[in-house]
Amino acid sequence: MKRLTRAALIGGSVSISAMAVVAGSVRLAEAQTSGQAAYSFNIPSKPLLAALADFTATTGIQVVRPSSQRLSGQSVSVSGQLSAGAALSRLLSSSGLAYEFTGSRTVTIHSPAGEASSFAPPAPGDAVELPPIEVSGAGSLAQGGVSEINITSADLERKNPTNIKDVFAGEPGVKVGSSIPMSQKVYVHGIEETNLAVSIDGSRQNNKVFHHNGTTLIDPSFLKAARVDAGVAPADAGPGALGGSIAYETKDARDMLLEGKNIGAFVKSTFNTNGGVSMNNVAGYGATENVDALAYFTLGRGGKFEAGNGDEVLGTATNLTSGLGKIGFQTDAGYRMEFSHEMVVDDAARPFRANTGFITFVPPRTYEPAVRDYRLDRTNTTFTFSHTAPTGLWDPKVVLAYSGTEVDLFVFPRPAIGAPYKIDGKTDSFNGKAENRFHTSFGSITAGADFYRDEASLDDPTEASREEAQNVGIYAQARLEPWSRARLSFGGRADHQTFTGTGDQEFNNSGLSGNVSGELDIISNHLTAKAGYSHVWAGIPLAENFILNPAWTYLDGPEEVTSDNATAGLVARYNGFTLEGTVFRTEIDNARQPAYANFAVATGVYGAIRNRDIESKGFEIGLGYEWASGFIRFEYANIDVEIDGKPADSDTGNYLASPAGDIFTLSAAHTFSSIGLTIGGDMEIAPEYDKVAEGSPPYKAYEVFNAFAEYKPISRPNLAFRAEVQNIFDETYADRATYGQEFGTVTPLYEPGRSFILSASAKF
Repeated sequence: MKRLTRAALIGGSVSISAMAVVAGSVRLAEAQTSGQAAYSFNIPSKPLLAALADFTATTGIQVVRPSSQRLSGQSVSVSGQLSAGAALSRLLSSSGLAYEFTGSRTVTIHSPAGEASSFAPPAPGDAVELPPIEVSGAGSLAQGGVSEINITSADLERKNPTNIKDVFAGEPGVKVGSSIPMSQKVYVHGIEETNLAVSIDGSRQNNKVFHHNGTTLIDPSFLKAARVDAGVAPADAGPGALGGSIAYETKDARDMLLEGKNIGAFVKSTFNTNGGVSMNNVAGYGATENVDALAYFTLGRGGKFEAGNGDEVLGTATNLTSGLGKIGFQTDAGYRMEFSHEMVVDDAARPFRANTGFITFVPPRTYEPAVRDYRLDRTNTTFTFSHTAPTGLWDPKVVLAYSGTEVDLFVFPRPAIGAPYKIDGKTDSFNGKAENRFHTSFGSITAGADFYRDEASLDDPTEASREEAQNVGIYAQARLEPWSRARLSFGGRADHQTFTGTGDQEFNNSGLSGNVSGELDIISNHLTAKAGYSHVWAGIPLAENFILNPAWTYLDGPEEVTSDNATAGLVARYNGFTLEGTVFRTEIDNARQPAYANFAVATGVYGAIRNRDIESKGFEIGLGYEWASGFIRFEYANIDVEIDGKPADSDTGNYLASPAGDIFTLSAAHTFSSIGLTIGGDMEIAPEYDKVAEGSPPYKAYEVFNAFAEYKPISRPNLAFRAEVQNIFDETYADRATYGQEFGTVTPLYEPGRSFILSASAKF
């Protein structure tokens, strides 16, 4: 719907994924000024191909080179606020190559005139594009969708996140419920992430285990970039993108290396005074022309934090261990193979219901302890094959992956029934895809096939159960620039799914999905209109593990889930100012929400096939200003969510949606380049929200303010020291997306009160 593509952009212009531009007289006329706009660059010295991909990811300007020669060698590092031309001159300064803008969004690199070289300007039809998605780079996930939100590596460096809530700070359309990482869930326009296509390094995530846990626990220190397609998602984002998609990309060795080095190490230590929490990171990495490798570990330990009212919040101690390993091999012809394994373990005493502070039952459930031991393990293993120097019609990518999440906990039955016992829930996905991106003079077309085999199982000594879903899909997505002021994206999917129930009942279903979106520059460089629509077929989603029932009767089978998404908006830009407005609507039909009981007498609904209809609608407004060394940005989102035609509540909304209402955010940062000091801050304001079920209390209003200062010595740029204070005014509150605030019997899981956070890092 909106969004920024660089940390220094304040709502800045919408980033367009690398597209070839039609050369011609119109483009040549525009080319005279195409290199003059300023961008925020942060590209370290790296192989020239990767650096050029970073350049495209930052600017949206496509680099064209001849297919007759492979690019090699290292680029010169580029950082700061520069025009595209100045940045490209610096990147190429050690290569002996020159460049020429041949269109408003294309630049050709070649040998300087008069020099003998086999690197000749491209002949007609001989152009080769360097797609920013396929090569490591800041913000390399960006594709340019009309509802795309990009969190770049520069954003992550500025935010210094310690959990997924920090990653999406400042994005009012993306809320993260719960103050404990292991129970945090992401909501996009109020729609819960299990209704989105979620991936890590291209690997599908199938993490619907227990509704009191989070669904995709990830260590944010591993992240290089994140992309959210809010509502309208492209066909190649994967199956099941009912409310859009979320894609996370992790770092690799070349992202970590210092300029001019081929081996290195990284250490970082962070201390939070609220709870005495220590987070420690250590990494080692190296790269040659053909091989690169990375090993990265995090160890987090600490006590329970205090809320703004000074009370200690039970079950909030930190006991986190995570790791990321990657190894890549690249042939001289440009083919790259990469193997990665990422894992995270959270093992600690948590609130009995891990996303809730406390629930008051009448009569009291005295047999339930206030906290119980939880262990959550999530792993993600991925093999990727790609081409770093593709030709126009040959740009392949193959992914094979396995992801899984496992939750162990103790069940406490009534004493008359028996003693506490341990159960284990596990979801996993074996998945993959094979695709090729065909580059033409008008843009690109991605076509391919994907598959998944998802399983949800419950290891319970009294009634073990499992469900399974297998899906095969084919898809194509075109991203075109038919003329200089227009960008058009459209595509479709066809999927066939086989769903297997707890009693081995089998159901086969098929469906079609489609999307179309576009942008039109009404006034070149100043006013852009955008709009998009998608229809999504998602088959039958698996049930939550901890309610699986071997006695379920599926009758003719659960309903197939579908959705319709629409968005439209305007973006205005002038002399560093950006003003944006977007309206959106998402409707999900037959969203599956099973209940444990096989048959509910009161409703006449079989538990395995209970369905809900969800509607999310609203608008967003953004206003910002960017200057050479900083930005200020204001965002506002109004989100109205209904389930079955009634105001959404967080209990009915488990695995579906969450109430949202009005959210205001303000963020700013400024860098004093001469002394290496950056200061900044942000705030979030949520007014009282009273669109709740009759008789329920409204959601309370809250106002939260944060600030930071970071120092990187000019003489030692490999060092960084940071101090920040979160929740400056000690507000007692729960994030709007946190469970249970509209029920008088629930004490929500409060966010930390005033917290001072100190961190220091070094690269060698």
